[in-house]
Amino acid sequence: MNGSLIEIGLGATSIALVLSVAAVVLSFLSLQRGAPAFLHSARHAMILNALLITLGCFTIVWSFVIKDFSVLYVAQNSNSQLPLLYRLTALWGAHEGSLMLWLWFLASFTAIAVLVHWKSHPLSMPYVIMTLAGLQFGFLVFILFLSNPFIEVHPAMPDGRDLNPLLQDPGLAFHPPTLYMGYVAFSVPFAFAIAALARGQSGREWVVTTRRWTLFAWVALTSGILLGGYWAYYELGWGGYWAWDPVENASLMPWLTGTAFLHSIMAQDQRNLFQTWNVFLIITTFGLSLLGTFLVRSGVLTSVHSFAADPGRGAYILGFLIVVSVISYGLLIWRGNRLVGPHKVSNLVSRESALLYNNLMFVAAAVIVLTGTLYPLAIEILTGERVSVAAPYFNKVMAPLMLGIVLLMGLGPLIPWRKSNFAKLRKQFALPAGLAVAIAIIAYFLGATDIIAMLAIGLIGFVFAATMMDIIAAVKANMRVTERSWSRSLSSLAMNNQRRYGGFIVHLGTLVLIIGVVGSAFFKEEATVTLKPGDQVISGPYVLTYKAITPQKGPNYTERMAFFEWKKDDGTTGTLTPSKRHYPVTSTVTTEASILSTMLGDLYVVLGNEHGKEEVTTRVFWNPLVNWIWIGWLIVLLGVFFAMTKKAPKIVTQPKEALA
Repeated sequence: MNGSLIEIGLGATSIALVLSVAAVVLSFLSLQRGAPAFLHSARHAMILNALLITLGCFTIVWSFVIKDFSVLYVAQNSNSQLPLLYRLTALWGAHEGSLMLWLWFLASFTAIAVLVHWKSHPLSMPYVIMTLAGLQFGFLVFILFLSNPFIEVHPAMPDGRDLNPLLQDPGLAFHPPTLYMGYVAFSVPFAFAIAALARGQSGREWVVTTRRWTLFAWVALTSGILLGGYWAYYELGWGGYWAWDPVENASLMPWLTGTAFLHSIMAQDQRNLFQTWNVFLIITTFGLSLLGTFLVRSGVLTSVHSFAADPGRGAYILGFLIVVSVISYGLLIWRGNRLVGPHKVSNLVSRESALLYNNLMFVAAAVIVLTGTLYPLAIEILTGERVSVAAPYFNKVMAPLMLGIVLLMGLGPLIPWRKSNFAKLRKQFALPAGLAVAIAIIAYFLGATDIIAMLAIGLIGFVFAATMMDIIAAVKANMRVTERSWSRSLSSLAMNNQRRYGGFIVHLGTLVLIIGVVGSAFFKEEATVTLKPGDQVISGPYVLTYKAITPQKGPNYTERMAFFEWKKDDGTTGTLTPSKRHYPVTSTVTTEASILSTMLGDLYVVLGNEHGKEEVTTRVFWNPLVNWIWIGWLIVLLGVFFAMTKKAPKIVTQPKEALA
């Protein structure tokens, strides 16, 4: 019975491959022959594909749950002692299953997009279905012929090899699915952009239609990156959350261009500007999402996040990426001139100009990250020499761009469309600028001697002050007209302009996040000490006393756990218990940090090597304000969801008779 279950999943996924080809052909025929019946059939194929791929994923997950070691993927990534939570999430714990998760998101988003936009966008629908079905076909071929999770072994293995111990953490349930969700959700705006190119549609229709998809994709990718940072922070035991690891960079690159796209489409929506540029941005963003897949799953780059080292798989993904890029950029070169509208940026001091500067900085940042990530690979291929591009490079070249982006975050939303002038800007931003200088000077005397830290702190003050002044001025004006209270005026303004005030909330959340980054990066304390029972070490406002080390036993591991007593300068006390775990099935040792988290910072303790008589080497960190990063992320989520509650305006440009 178990064998037949996984065979059902294989059969369902194989049928999905056939249906994806059918959907491409039927969509093309509907355009060539003007026959809506073909497009109806393509639509049904995409909906059925979502169900079939869901069934395929379910059979793999259920095989993990029942410990069916006749399934090779289950045997390679599970074990009879593995807790149920990790058996449920092991689908995406390795190469083959993670691609199935990617495919499931792609099929699900395709079905949703087809159902939601079917009646409102009949002229775009053939191109949208053709594009998304083509992407499904590419991933289905890869999964079924190169990375098949449905392979069986007979006789069944007596037990599995176990899941990678670094993945045996609740973070596995959240980080990869959220990250993939962000990657794949960009496929829907990408498909509508291809449709706009093919139709020569130069208006704002496609960006308005996909605005929520873009917001959803952006917030999912943002959340995936930050959840990954948090996971690395508490699981890997190195005291940080971002190391400019190549695979971290792979997720950052589409985030940078996706953020540029999210800002740039406002100009197309409001002023019908940047039409061709916006198509370029979404093609690049989705292309970088595919590049991230190539980097993680080909094994060409060494990373704690990478899954496979198979040249054949890497060659296929690279070829798939090249095909998608050639078709997309080729179509943009061929048809892009049809998207150019009559409007131009007429003034250097305007909101559209600020959006353009914002875009250029984000794209420049993406180019820098791409160069630093791929340069070592290029050098190794050309010369055979191994080189590395480490954090100092990225920090040095990215810092000025990030400061410029923060500055524009304060300026851009408050500059009017079409035209302004420097005299008005000086008057409008004089007080925030003065406050920024004062805050930077205060920070210097409090110990922020690094120039980047001072500038960042000053800019945070500038953006916060400028945003608050704009909101207060709007509330006061509303109070004068309506004679409402301050709270009712603010509520009325926010509810009548959710996109603007949702954007303000996102920017404020970003400021909180930046405070966490600046605090933990520039004011961090670190010490590596060898301690005997009773020895003490001071870190931040804490005195840490080492007590003892004892053996412990977990469900599928043993560990050596150290006990530390902490005492704060206000007299409060507590215990921290860092440990080293040994997983006997894979003979793997992991480091488990112990963290005391507060709003002011984290006391972070990592256990090193033992030296006999309970003497241990210990790394102790004081990470000021690091939790503001995760708090800022939650505020960003709130802002995005508030902005998404605003219904998109209906733009009727496509006759419903097209699908009759």
